[in-house]
Amino acid sequence: MQEPIAIAVPPARLRTFAALSVRDFRVLWAGTWASYIPFFMANVVNGVVAFHLAHVNRAVGTVVFAQGVAMAVLAPIGGAGADRWPKRRLLALSQSTAAVVFGVFALLLALDRLTIAALAGGAFVLGVAISFLGPARQAFAAELVGPELRGNAVALNQVPLTGSQVLGPAIAGLMLASPLGATGAYALMSALYATAALSLLALPHSRARGNAAETHVLEDLLVGLRYVVSHRRLRLLVAFFVCVIMMGFSYVTVLPGLVEHALGRSADAVPPLFFTSALGGLLVTFVTARVADSHRALPLFVAMPFVLACGLLGLYLAPSYELAIAAMFLVGIGFGGFQTLNAAVIVQVTEPEYFGRVFSLSMLAFAGVSLMSLPVGILADAIGERATLATLSGVVVAIALGFGPRLLSSRSAVRE
Repeated sequence: MQEPIAIAVPPARLRTFAALSVRDFRVLWAGTWASYIPFFMANVVNGVVAFHLAHVNRAVGTVVFAQGVAMAVLAPIGGAGADRWPKRRLLALSQSTAAVVFGVFALLLALDRLTIAALAGGAFVLGVAISFLGPARQAFAAELVGPELRGNAVALNQVPLTGSQVLGPAIAGLMLASPLGATGAYALMSALYATAALSLLALPHSRARGNAAETHVLEDLLVGLRYVVSHRRLRLLVAFFVCVIMMGFSYVTVLPGLVEHALGRSADAVPPLFFTSALGGLLVTFVTARVADSHRALPLFVAMPFVLACGLLGLYLAPSYELAIAAMFLVGIGFGGFQTLNAAVIVQVTEPEYFGRVFSLSMLAFAGVSLMSLPVGILADAIGERATLATLSGVVVAIALGFGPRLLSSRSAVRE
């Protein structure tokens, strides 16, 4: 009788970075930085450019809303595609598309031809690309490591995400303050996405599903939806994540207006707030990656929305720009921890052939943020940025109280 294969467990001090011992994952992880940095630069640059063009919160919301429409429609299809088509090819195509969009933005701005309509159109195309990029990247990361490292791999994949939330706004702020301005920022974002696409040449070809030709992509999508619906804990996890992020992260829409209208600074002073939030998120990511494959992941996941809500409330109460920066650190801890642990707890209860589709459903959270940006912007124009932040904080607490106890009670059950 053949002896069972022993799975090596890394020493405790190495568990935080265990997946980085796999060469192909290291390559993907390094290339991920070049993809995420321009994404978070865009959050700042697009918002500042849109606000300067129109001087109302609605303009910022319109640009983000256009990206959200594309993601809401196509993210589930992107997840189905990640489960049936070669993931490396999907990553290359989506990142190349993003490089072209930002290159066009740079050209139009240099010619003084960039408009809100053009920004919104480009944001829609970016939403299409991101709909395929996000699920393919997470599924590819899980594919490149063994089952015993999957939770750690998807958690470590959040390090470039949260780290780029530090570097992206910082680089965006430096570019906006430089003689190159937003034009130079868009050119740099285009170059970084192109670099990310080229880095994939160092990775092996990913696996396509053997029977992909026997089914239609929409059929795969329906199969994935039925899988999530039939899985009680997974159903709760996805719904919880989507609702919290959709409402809580919508605060980014009002930051330029908050800084200019309530804190007495120019909208160009937004980057330090994003930087501080991302720094908190980066720090908590390293802590949560260590427990990503343990039983402590779920309780911490449930607790993080309350931290996010406290940060938003602090932002509402902040009487000065400096204290608003301090509140953003707490926002970053709540958001970063929630996002990192979401990936970890989902991969614990998802079968590998469904990774792409399940992660794509989680991505609907960010499509929801984009879709909420327009109504949140309209609300902020009507009642003020501070009152809007207080409202979002209260909604996040209500969502956490509704889902948290149900998730914790589901720990002993896999399916209904």
